[in-house]
Amino acid sequence: MENNPWQTKSKKEIYDNPWIRVEEHQVLNPAGNQGIYGKVHFKNKALGIIPIDAEGNTWLVGQYRYPLDEYSWEIPMGGGLIGKSVLESAQRELKEETGLVAEKWEEILRIHTSNSVTDEEGLVYLAQDLTQLETEHEETEVLKIKKLPFSEAVQMVMDGEITDGISIAGILKVARILGK
Repeated sequence: MENNPWQTKSKKEIYDNPWIRVEEHQVLNPAGNQGIYGKVHFKNKALGIIPIDAEGNTWLVGQYRYPLDEYSWEIPMGGGLIGKSVLESAQRELKEETGLVAEKWEEILRIHTSNSVTDEEGLVYLAQDLTQLETEHEETEVLKIKKLPFSEAVQMVMDGEITDGISIAGILKVARILGK
């Protein structure tokens, strides 16, 4: 492990809401020169779930993403409060968005989403042995759910139809695990 070549002189909170905190750091950079660094701290872990049924199908969630100002197809995902059970949060998100409950869970991926400006950590789970129940969407979610062969989700990644980083990484990792 490498030693941190940056020296933090001071930190100042610039913005705070229930999901993120933005900080301004006065630093000495690796060359010893003064500088400034902005950091976005996420208050949740990013959780992605790839459900796979016995026939090799998966589910994608479509929704309009406000920050991008565009529609996005993604794996089921959401946030898990730091300090709470990550697996329980992932199970809640899968049920909420797709109505699916899984008997078998495997953490397959840990990812940092944009490590030059944020400390956000993402985890992706493979969920199997599925039972379909009712969805429990949040009031802020207007979701479309798409069930499709997993190979089609891989093709959507390759064709640029899925652009979310956690979805791309998770789908390609599952493709490698399953040999697809």
